[in-house]
Amino acid sequence: MSRKGGAIQFNLAIDSKLRGCDLVNLRERDVTHGNQTLPRAIVIQRKTQRPVQFELTEPTRLAVSAWLEKAHLRSDQYLFPSRLADSPHLSTRQYARIVHMWVSTAGLDSSIYGTHSLRRTKATLIYKKTKNLCAVQILLGHTKLECTVRYLGIEVDDALEISEQIEI
Repeated sequence: MSRKGGAIQFNLAIDSKLRGCDLVNLRERDVTHGNQTLPRAIVIQRKTQRPVQFELTEPTRLAVSAWLEKAHLRSDQYLFPSRLADSPHLSTRQYARIVHMWVSTAGLDSSIYGTHSLRRTKATLIYKKTKNLCAVQILLGHTKLECTVRYLGIEVDDALEISEQIEI
């Protein structure tokens, strides 16, 4: 996949907060309407079979537009087609290899960071900035708040820090 394809994958992974299996299953029609890239999209998650919405930031929309201009995809085609004849889209394994290459290129330990790191990145930043667990739960498509707490690794210290900031 070209560098443009890599930019779209990276940007979409961060913005969408989707699992790798959902990211590689995105189709052109999921992120566009006509010839315009959408500012927001909605997909059905494979794991939960529930819809989840996500935003596409301006850099992501630009990367999507550039990729679509180059790739000439139809609306029903996958955003990340496979080069293999027996696979319609990039496999989650190949996506993981690409992420490990990005991580290594950035000088980070690829045994620590992977596809799930990309899913967690924006969610963690949103939580750290807002402390709004319910918003993060919705954005990740979690059905239970406890899952979001575990997912973000929220500890007692985090809860106490929040509590200390509230005066009555």
